[in-house]
Amino acid sequence: MPPVIPSECERISSAQNPKIKNLLLLQEKSRARREQGLFVVEGRRELQHCLEAGFEIDTLFVLEEMADQINSPAPRVIALPRSLFEKVTYRGATEGVVAEVRIKERRLEDLTLRENPLIVVIEGVEKPGNIGAILRSADAAGADAMLVCDPLTDLWNPNLIRASLGGIFTVPTVACTSEEAISFLQARGIAILTAQLQDSELYYDTPMTGGTALVMGTESTGLTDRWRKAATAHIRIPMQGQLDSLNVSVSTAILLYEAVRQRQPR
Repeated sequence: MPPVIPSECERISSAQNPKIKNLLLLQEKSRARREQGLFVVEGRRELQHCLEAGFEIDTLFVLEEMADQINSPAPRVIALPRSLFEKVTYRGATEGVVAEVRIKERRLEDLTLRENPLIVVIEGVEKPGNIGAILRSADAAGADAMLVCDPLTDLWNPNLIRASLGGIFTVPTVACTSEEAISFLQARGIAILTAQLQDSELYYDTPMTGGTALVMGTESTGLTDRWRKAATAHIRIPMQGQLDSLNVSVSTAILLYEAVRQRQPR
């Protein structure tokens, strides 16, 4: 017996349907995401964080055998058979939901910061997986915001969203230029701590209890001179082996948790 589809659901069974082709296009092309103002979120947990952050669903695609379990604010709900659902999702059919969501751009002036905020800044980090992992650490450490400076990948890349486990929605994240970020931080008296090997002090000897921005660059070239010159202090993680760098997401997590440690009541 075929599954019962709620009357408000549409049903698509062909991979040649224009809606299916467009869903795949949004997953693959940043240009399509920009032009349509839409991005793709897969998974119930990620979609819940997305909605809690105030984003709006445009179209929700559901696995047809789970369609009667869906209570969605989406204006359009489309049920897909398992064979087609598995073609348009990374995880297959395990969670039963994937959505096209309207892009909501965040700006620096939109950020609400607590007293003595903790902010992550990344400059020129390209790999979506690294950015997603940094967002997970930022969420875990209770960071107030993340600034993605001079981005080489758009924030709505599905791989980034997936790697962040929804952290892109739980941590207020703004894409901006380095100049804009520096002006924003300096105007608020937030200490700029740049992670670098040269001319630096050990990270655990550097105060992080006041307003703090931890600034990370790429593993290959590090930070640009504009950040080095704007820094309140240069900090480094001691390296005991023969290699001279850690993965940027690992380094960020170490520094974030030093800030957490220093901020604990004594």
